[in-house]
Amino acid sequence: MQLKKILFPVLFLLTSLTYAQSKKLWIEAADNAYSKQDYATAADLYSKVLDDTTALKSVVLPYEAQLVNLKMKSLFKVPELKITKQKDSVNATKEVQVTSSKYDFILYRLAQSYRLNYDYSHAVSQFKKCVERKVYPDAGYYYGLSLMNLKRYPDALKVFDEYVAENKGSDSLIKLAAKKQASCYFALDTLQAKKLIRVKLMDTLVFNRGTTSFAPMYYMSDNKLIFTSARKGGVVTDPEKQDSRYYCDLYYSTLDDTIWQRPVNFGRPVNTSLHEGSGVFTPDEVMLFTRWSDANRSESYIYIAKTTGGKFYEAMKLGTNINVPGYKTQNPFVSFDGSKLFFSSNRPGGYGGLDLWYANIDSDGNIGNPKNLGNTVNSTGDEISPFYHTISNTLYYSSNGWTGLGGFDVFKSSLNVDDSVYSVPKNLNAPINSPKDDSYFIINRFGDRGFFASDRIDCPSGHCYKIFEFLNEPIKFTLEGLVTEEETGNPIPGALVTVKDVHDVDEPFFLVTDENGYYTTPLKPHMEYFLKAQKNGFFARANEVATKGKTESELFTRDFTLPKIPAGDIEIEGIEYDFDKATLRPKSKEVLDKIVDLLKLNDNLKIELSSHTDARGNDDYNMRLSQARAQSCVDYMVSKGISKLRIVAKGYGETKPVIPEAEVNKMTLKSPEWEAAHQKNRRTAFKVIGESKINIINKTS
Repeated sequence: MQLKKILFPVLFLLTSLTYAQSKKLWIEAADNAYSKQDYATAADLYSKVLDDTTALKSVVLPYEAQLVNLKMKSLFKVPELKITKQKDSVNATKEVQVTSSKYDFILYRLAQSYRLNYDYSHAVSQFKKCVERKVYPDAGYYYGLSLMNLKRYPDALKVFDEYVAENKGSDSLIKLAAKKQASCYFALDTLQAKKLIRVKLMDTLVFNRGTTSFAPMYYMSDNKLIFTSARKGGVVTDPEKQDSRYYCDLYYSTLDDTIWQRPVNFGRPVNTSLHEGSGVFTPDEVMLFTRWSDANRSESYIYIAKTTGGKFYEAMKLGTNINVPGYKTQNPFVSFDGSKLFFSSNRPGGYGGLDLWYANIDSDGNIGNPKNLGNTVNSTGDEISPFYHTISNTLYYSSNGWTGLGGFDVFKSSLNVDDSVYSVPKNLNAPINSPKDDSYFIINRFGDRGFFASDRIDCPSGHCYKIFEFLNEPIKFTLEGLVTEEETGNPIPGALVTVKDVHDVDEPFFLVTDENGYYTTPLKPHMEYFLKAQKNGFFARANEVATKGKTESELFTRDFTLPKIPAGDIEIEGIEYDFDKATLRPKSKEVLDKIVDLLKLNDNLKIELSSHTDARGNDDYNMRLSQARAQSCVDYMVSKGISKLRIVAKGYGETKPVIPEAEVNKMTLKSPEWEAAHQKNRRTAFKVIGESKINIINKTS
């Protein structure tokens, strides 16, 4: 009994000393893991310090090349924790109980580790404690951010409101909090809308097998996909020490009829014992991809692997004009024509974190110096996974810096090819986007289906990308408009609207306006149409509409205002003749070209083209001269494709002066006013003298 009394305090002391020493080691190891961006291990160790009964799995899942935000790094820094020691009553050194300030430090680090490891549920509970203890003022921002990632938008709004109202956090984060509030309202509005887009998880046998799968990309056609996955059977150097389930490799699969075939690992030398992913092929079948290592998460680089006869040469790192040492360069995408390389990087010269860049590729495959896509596309956050849809000149990418549902959202920005300017990015909304990370969006050339990656499905690790397929809502194009009188604005019922394929692949079709002058019709996708509205007694008018390159349903409105055909002459301004001449000047031909266009558009009209002289000279001579002038105009128009049966040349000599006063003295030459009047009388005009009836029967016969 006496021995027990002696042994119990000794054992208790030894246990306390061992436990205290363990806490010290856990803190040191946690700080080290945190500094290396190994947030899963850091969270495990910090949680043990606060509660040794809590332990998380420390294996790091290969989510992707770790994302960074250069402008946010300093916000994660907190003072280093120093362990204070003292002598106890038996002269043994032991750790002092964790003080309040030390507890707060570890609590904040634990919360950040959970968040940066995408474990938002645990992050919320820890950040809530930080906010309640009123330590680390910026904890409120990250608390709200984590709530957003869990779809708890009303709760996030409340937290952001309190954080902004207190005004004790970092200025940059207070501004970001206001933006995140807008994102919460956007998400609440978006998620209520019913979208006609079907999203489905790809099968777990081909694409979503293993711990993670992401970065789908078309492989020379819509029926073949490259993708990245970490799964059993991948490439490793030492199977005894390395588990391939936690190393990303590049795979491909082919669609046979409706079934995706067994995935094929590209194998060596493309895949190695490091991480490889986010691959793309050029039109010359050269593959570019990202390679990174867990040993140094602050770097990732783009590699190129050339092929001969289906076999790869050793992959080589792109030059330092693309891969900047010490920074991340990832997610290569090459345009379908092979002329541009897009990628994501946090290299110097950006707007914050990972930005999108592009570089031109010449005909020999040489890659030029990259340029930033600018602050219309890039935000102060991160932009990743670019995909350029050539047909629609649209850039798709993911960002966590613009207003969205939470995490990374997919956006699109259209390129104006005339001035090379991108439009303001548009969020693709649910169901493509979710409160979690959504990226690696690709869409086929017709815009009706595609793929993307998302970690929206809960998994034990808190984050695991999976590949999804989407079927776009049926894209519908509708054309409508009104046909009205130019002079009065009154509707023209019974007008004929011709819709013609400019490439003459499809037969033209015809519409007739109703009693309100209204017409409407559906249009086919990927088409360019010429439009014409006409009605007897009116000049026709033309327009155009194109569904080519459109990836969303759209209503096109094309109105026509038709001028009435006058009964008399219509002067053709700009055709003036030198004295005693009938030849056409170059300027006159340019004017006649417009009349040619008018007759081609109004193919039901017959006109008289008349020429006039001034009163100077012999009457008979003037008549012959005017006839020659009219004929020279007709001959030119016939040479441009107008049937000679549709134009009558008529010379009127001096018989129809516009300014009769000029003819009082035929020989007046001295006064400028008289000369100008003679010039006016020396003119060319036309009038409609015949009009065939417009109807659909005539058009189709």
